[in-house]
Amino acid sequence: MEAGSLPVELWRVILAYLPLPDLGRCCQVCHAWRELVLSLDNTRWRQLCLRCPECRHPNWPRRPHVEPPSWREALKQHALATRTWTQNGPEVQSSACLLFFRRRKDRRVWHVGPGREHETLRGALGVVGPYDRVLLHPGVYEEQAEVVLKVPVELVGLGQLGEVALLACVEQQCPTARLCNLVFMPPWFSTVAYKTSWGHVQLDNCNFEGAQLQVRGPGTCQARFCAFSQGGAVHLLGVVLSLLDSCDFSGSDAASVTVEGPPVAEKNWACKHLALLARTFPACGASGDGGGPPGGDLTRSSGRQQTPSADVEKERASATDWRRTRVDAACRGTVIEQRWGDSEGEEESQIGGATDTQKPLRFNHKISCDNHGLSHLLRPRQDGSPPPASSSDPPCVTPEPFGLQQELDRDPEAQMLAASTFGCILRRCLFRDGKGGVHLSTYGQARLEGNVFRGLNYAVRCIQNSTIVMLRNEVCECRASGVFLRLSAQGLIAENNIHSNSEAGIDIRKGADPIILCNKIHSGLRSGIVVLGNGKGAVRSNQIYNNKEAGVYILFSGNPVVCGNHIFRGQTAGIAINENGRGMITENVIKENQWGGVDIRRGGDPVLKNNYICFGYSDGIVVGERGRGLIEGNHVFCNKGCGVWVMSSSLPQLLGNYITHNSMYGLAVFCRKDPENIEAREGSWPGQEGIGGEGGSGERIGVDGERRGGQENFNEEGELFAWESDLDSEDERHSARRSVSVALVESNCINYNGAVGLYVKSSEPLNAFGNLINRNHGSGIAVLHSSQLTRLLSNCVLRNGQGGVTVERDCRVELRGNGVYKNSGHGVDFSGTGHIVENDVIGNRGCGIRVSGSVDIKVLRNRVQPVQSCGIIVLGLVKGVVHDNLLFQGHPESKKTLLHAEPGNETCVLRNNCLLRHNNSCTSAPLWGLENPPPRPPAGSSSGLSSSQYPSRIGISMTTRISATVESGCHSGSMFCSIL
Repeated sequence: MEAGSLPVELWRVILAYLPLPDLGRCCQVCHAWRELVLSLDNTRWRQLCLRCPECRHPNWPRRPHVEPPSWREALKQHALATRTWTQNGPEVQSSACLLFFRRRKDRRVWHVGPGREHETLRGALGVVGPYDRVLLHPGVYEEQAEVVLKVPVELVGLGQLGEVALLACVEQQCPTARLCNLVFMPPWFSTVAYKTSWGHVQLDNCNFEGAQLQVRGPGTCQARFCAFSQGGAVHLLGVVLSLLDSCDFSGSDAASVTVEGPPVAEKNWACKHLALLARTFPACGASGDGGGPPGGDLTRSSGRQQTPSADVEKERASATDWRRTRVDAACRGTVIEQRWGDSEGEEESQIGGATDTQKPLRFNHKISCDNHGLSHLLRPRQDGSPPPASSSDPPCVTPEPFGLQQELDRDPEAQMLAASTFGCILRRCLFRDGKGGVHLSTYGQARLEGNVFRGLNYAVRCIQNSTIVMLRNEVCECRASGVFLRLSAQGLIAENNIHSNSEAGIDIRKGADPIILCNKIHSGLRSGIVVLGNGKGAVRSNQIYNNKEAGVYILFSGNPVVCGNHIFRGQTAGIAINENGRGMITENVIKENQWGGVDIRRGGDPVLKNNYICFGYSDGIVVGERGRGLIEGNHVFCNKGCGVWVMSSSLPQLLGNYITHNSMYGLAVFCRKDPENIEAREGSWPGQEGIGGEGGSGERIGVDGERRGGQENFNEEGELFAWESDLDSEDERHSARRSVSVALVESNCINYNGAVGLYVKSSEPLNAFGNLINRNHGSGIAVLHSSQLTRLLSNCVLRNGQGGVTVERDCRVELRGNGVYKNSGHGVDFSGTGHIVENDVIGNRGCGIRVSGSVDIKVLRNRVQPVQSCGIIVLGLVKGVVHDNLLFQGHPESKKTLLHAEPGNETCVLRNNCLLRHNNSCTSAPLWGLENPPPRPPAGSSSGLSSSQYPSRIGISMTTRISATVESGCHSGSMFCSIL
């Protein structure tokens, strides 16, 4: 009979009446018939799959409304799985095959029920032979004592699920058994409905209502399409391998699945078959029935599902908003006093007459200063693009996070964990509306793939040296932390969707050390990831966003590696390091957070290296009270607050960072107690009420357990977490780290910021070495208050919108070896006490060096050329020495004197200064130049190093770095994150 003799549609109608065996035979007729049979996937194959009493919808219980990629493939996988229990015996040989077929031929079927062969289950089990089938007719079968299975048997309930109920405790003492379409309820004397200690049990389409399934190694279990409700649970002790697939766990009063103890050394016969079955299952996420989080759930929780293109568009929008904000900030001014600009006040009319400022300037008489030691940072790249240090536009591209396969390729340990098959394997299960999901303890092992955890107290708890592998699960709406690891737990957590939890998405503490890769952790009511109590871990290539507290929060000696993540749109800080937290934080993109991109305080001491910290609604980096750490090679740009905010009681080391295009200060160092600054700062940004500080209205909790705004933090016993109890090994922590008594600002590029480049208002010493401070809207460097010595060495202060360096009264400052070039105001405006030694002050529109006020000052061996004003001017009664300076005349038509001191000032000594003026008879440009040495800062200084050239920790000597005394107290000047 030819398939082409009838229309294809008619053949499909005919074939739709065939049973499953006949469809299989038709597939073997010819290629055309095979194609016809396969085309019945959404009709006949779907009917066969749904009508099978032993099988539910292939996507039950997570997404029963979504059809599988192939109904025929789903039915095939079910048929293969249901035969696992019969595969007991030696390796396949001819004699074994004969024995197997003889056993199937002799297999009997026993009927149990009223009016049947046996009225009780116990009576039927007393006469059954190996591999017989026992059919239980609808009814309730109650046993008053434990029932023992001594031979392999198959128990099947007839009718719809729920019509056959067992109130019994069944103990399996045989190699294998299968139970199908049954409801288990606990007997009066035990909560355990079924248990085995060495055999294999297969459960298909069964319900456990308030009853437990207990498997002890080397026993094994395979449960498919089973429901555990009203406290029903699975308890696995020392299992080598068990498989729970497409099960529903609900209403638990403890953990739904408990895995205890290391796998026993002995294995039973079913282990190799379960391992093969696990490997043949389709990988989660590889098809339409993948284990990835349902799109509807993600849309419901976070508003919309993010895509890479959406992130790119968001970033472009952020850049546009930043440009608009920067213009607004420039128009409204800042807390910087505007008199720091280029107005010269009374001295303009007193010294040498006034100059017509409207007259265009000729620059052919200016001394060239383009070859200073940091000029390489301003040269275009080989491809012609501007370098980061001099580009008028912020970076437009940030690194994308790696995919999971890329991460596995570069991490053999993670690759081994991803490929492992051990312990308890849970796939495509639903955990909902109970206390706990999966609990691992005492070296337990489990693999979770494609599951959904929703509405629990916690989803996964892994403690006491246990190992967890979580791939492509959804964890949401937990009342405490979603995933909780402690007591040296480890494992791999990859490509999960963890969102909308009341506490942290992932909580790591007490020596736990997991690998966390490529997850989406978002929309949490507190932090995304919390690491504390000596917790560790590798957190790489995750997307952490839209959490109400810090995206990553490290405290109490937590010490993770946080690398390559995108942390964005958080409602507080991106990363917060607090309470002696540590960590290696590298190559992350931290953007669009409401508070500081990175917040370090109260003993926090991380390594913050090569990160992109941008488009924040407050500061880029905040180093608060007693903050420490190495901050190296970061790109901090387009933040609406400061690039870096440092409290004067802190001891950070800032090396080789690019701090550019921020709306306020580039780098600001403030006193801890400064009410005027707090008021000005907090008044600058709308919507800042309740953010930190003593006056904030936000409900936060300190370590002493104060208010927390109604949020409860439950552990497994329902008690509040006591995070302070995790503060272990503090003595060991401090002894392991080198004592740092110095704060350092070295080799940074501080450019294109909306206010002052480096702003200092501190009560403690400060050193700034080899920094490029270029094209900031305000002054390059401003020192308003510095009761102890501030040292500014070998910096390049170039083309800033106001003065180059401004020092207020009562400040102690040493200015040595700097290049102060082409600024719009005075080159150096000095009213404090200190030294101005061996600087090049060239091409500034105001005075070269302006000294005023009652100060004790030494101005020695500087080279000065203003554009059209005075070179060095001393105003008022100044006590000091001005000698051995070289002054070049600026514009040939300038009438200003190069060196001026008020006649009545006898306390200021001027001597051995060299004045070079233009020769009016010579029309050619003078042969002046900055030689011996060349333009400062010198090229041989330590400035300009790339971030890779710095060691991970730098020891700073007392003579060349600042020493700061850490005092107690609190400062609330910056927008900061006090997470607890």
